Amino acid sequence: MLERNSSNEPEKNLNIDPFNLTLSSHGLKLKRAVTQTLQVNVGALCNQTCKHCHLDAGPGRTDIMDPGTVDAIAEYAKRNPFEVIDVTGGAPELNPHIRLIIEKLAPLAPRLMLRSNLTALHRKKLKPLLELLVSKGVVIVASLPSLNNTQTDSQRGEGVFQVNIEMLKELNRLGYGRSEKLELDLVSNPTGAFMAPSQAQTETRFRRILERKWGIVFNNLYNFANVPLGRFRRWLISTDNLNGYLEKLASAFNPCSVEGVMCRTLMSVSWNGFLYDCDFNLARDLPMGGKQIHISEMAGLPEVDCPIATADHCYTCTAGAGFT
Repeated sequence: MLERNSSNEPEKNLNIDPFNLTLSSHGLKLKRAVTQTLQVNVGALCNQTCKHCHLDAGPGRTDIMDPGTVDAIAEYAKRNPFEVIDVTGGAPELNPHIRLIIEKLAPLAPRLMLRSNLTALHRKKLKPLLELLVSKGVVIVASLPSLNNTQTDSQRGEGVFQVNIEMLKELNRLGYGRSEKLELDLVSNPTGAFMAPSQAQTETRFRRILERKWGIVFNNLYNFANVPLGRFRRWLISTDNLNGYLEKLASAFNPCSVEGVMCRTLMSVSWNGFLYDCDFNLARDLPMGGKQIHISEMAGLPEVDCPIATADHCYTCTAGAGFT
C-alpha cells in the first residue's frame, strides 16, 4: 500500500465540524452512484518532491505497480467496462512498466488519461512512450501550477517551470492540444495555503498568456485546491496553517457540489491492487467499504448507494465549485 500519512488520525483541537456532520446538517449523505472511472495509481515514485503532494511522492519511493497487478487490473476492466481509465502516480512515466500499462489499458476504455508533471516526460529515453501515447490517443493531463516562474519552481523545484514550457511546446508539436484526437488538459493549483481562484478566469488567463508568450495551446484547464494530506499536511502543521486552511475549506462548503464529487463515480486502485473510493482516501489509507479488497477479489462494480469513507480532507472536494 502507498505509504501512510504521518498524520492519518485527526489532529486534536481542529476548529471544524467533522465532514459527516456537515453533510447531515444539510440533509446529505455521500454515497456511490454508477462507477464510470477507474483510477490506477501506478506508484509513488516521482522525480519531484512537490510541497503540495498528498501522496508523499518522490525519488526515494519504491512502491511501484508490477506486471502481475497490471494484469489483474486489465482483467477487471475487461469484465467491467469503464468510460474512463485514469493513470496517475507519483510520476507514472517513471514506472518501468508504463508502456505495458498503456498498451494493456488503452483498448479497455473509450478514454485513457495519463497524468504528468511534464518534467518526467521531458527525457530523450521516453520518446518511445510519447510515440505510444500519440498512437493510442491517450489524453495527457499536465500539471502547471502557475504562470509565474518563481512560484512554480518554489512549489516543484528549481528549473521546473522552464522544462514545463519546453514540454508543452513539444506536445503541441506532436499534435496535442491541436488535433481533435490528442487532448491536452492542464491542472493548476495554488502555491500555498489558500483557495484556488475562479476556474473560468484562470483558464482564460492561462490560454491568453501561454499562446501569446510561447505559442502554446491546450484544451481544458482544471483549477483545484491543495488537499491537506501527506507532505502538504505536514507543511501546514509545521507552519501553523492547518487549522486556518481547514477552516477556509470548511467555510466554503458548497452542498450543491456533493452530487458531482469524483468519488461517487470513481474507484481508485493502489500500486499493489487494493481498492479505494478516491486517490485521497488512498493517501489517507481509508479503504473502500472499510476493509482491504484486492482488485483480483472484486467481481463487479461497487454497489450503487454504498457509503463513501470520509474525513476532513473531503472539505477540499466540496469547497466552492468542487473538485470533480
